Amino acid sequence: MLRPRPKGVWGRVTTATAPTRSQRLKAATATIHDTLDQRIMALDPFSSRERYIRFLRAQQAFHVALAPLYASPTLRALIPDLAERDRSAAIAADLADLALPAPALSNAAPIEPVDMSTSLGWLYVAEGSSLGAAFLLKAAQQIGLTTEHGARHLAAHPEGRAAHWRRFTAHIDSTDLTPEEEDRMIAAARDAFACFRALADTAFA
Repeated sequence: MLRPRPKGVWGRVTTATAPTRSQRLKAATATIHDTLDQRIMALDPFSSRERYIRFLRAQQAFHVALAPLYASPTLRALIPDLAERDRSAAIAADLADLALPAPALSNAAPIEPVDMSTSLGWLYVAEGSSLGAAFLLKAAQQIGLTTEHGARHLAAHPEGRAAHWRRFTAHIDSTDLTPEEEDRMIAAARDAFACFRALADTAFA
């Protein structure tokens, strides 16, 4: 006897599928990610250009630390458009646009591409911030900044933020990693979130 197949919303057949690696990474870092978002908003970086430049300085310090990853031949072979994803030049241009004194801030230690899983964890955080920058760009526009002046690094990729992000997470999902390496990737992503929080706290101190 045939049993009726389970149906979901609007009568579509539903099936349980295992989460992808990038989805597992998102779930494993959700708490520290949310905490960072709340901390950044509490610092009110878009209330004035003076405060915004402090946020920019933290961004610059973070991306300078990740420069070895964006320059890695091994990572560029895995992610062909990795070089163009590097936003450090756009951040430097934003700082030059504003011509305001930036706070003294020591850069974080460089993140060397010691292994693929650690590298992907740090890049996940950097690339994810570009996906979420649509909201930040709207806030920056309220203080007279645009993607041509002062908020260049918040601009969306021409193909769209979501498509650009999916292309990156596809590399995470397709890379051959052991369970132990996946755990290391998650730990690296958490380290990256904590690193940016420390830089932001210092910049706004």
